Amino acid sequence: MNSTEKHVSYTTKNTYETLNTLTSKTKNIWIVFHGIGYLSRYFLRYFNELPPEENYIIAPQAPSKYYLNGKYTHVGASWLTKENTLAEMENVSSYLDAVFAAEQLPENTNLIVFGFSQGVSIASRWTALNRVKCNQLVLYAGGIPKEMTPEEFKFLEGQHTQVKIIVGTKDEYLNEERMKSESKKIATLFNNKAEITTFEGGHEVRKEIINSLV
Repeated sequence: MNSTEKHVSYTTKNTYETLNTLTSKTKNIWIVFHGIGYLSRYFLRYFNELPPEENYIIAPQAPSKYYLNGKYTHVGASWLTKENTLAEMENVSSYLDAVFAAEQLPENTNLIVFGFSQGVSIASRWTALNRVKCNQLVLYAGGIPKEMTPEEFKFLEGQHTQVKIIVGTKDEYLNEERMKSESKKIATLFNNKAEITTFEGGHEVRKEIINSLV
């Protein structure tokens, strides 16, 4: 079979969800990347205990939707796969640029970039690719892409971004062996300045941890 892969460009549409209202009282703006199998509107439930007047949360939607568990009832979504990863990340980045343009976010607030599980790969790639000026980069229960280098994150030190790594002690996807390699990678990528926090639990989002970030 002698096939040829070709590329085209076209315009597409995607949704995103927000929680609370952006006003002059808003102190923190969050951009939160859900894990595989989520939809953004359900992921926002983990942020509904933050003080609403002070926190405005934006939840982008992963573009690739599918039916969960082989049943045609509940829908989930995925950000990327190993297939054409770089091209897909360019598409995601263009989508996020459109979200920011639509929101017209003020600069006098704290920006928190938060990724959970598969969302960690998007949060880290997008932050580095666009040199995002954020106050916190929170990477929760996920692996940082192998191809990323310390040079890509060096700008975070200059803008005093707090890097926080959060993982459960019983996370089935981050066993002891993988955590050792991830810890070494984190130390290298962020020049030993990342704060690593563990909690008793598995691969799960804890509201109390989110609430403690601000």
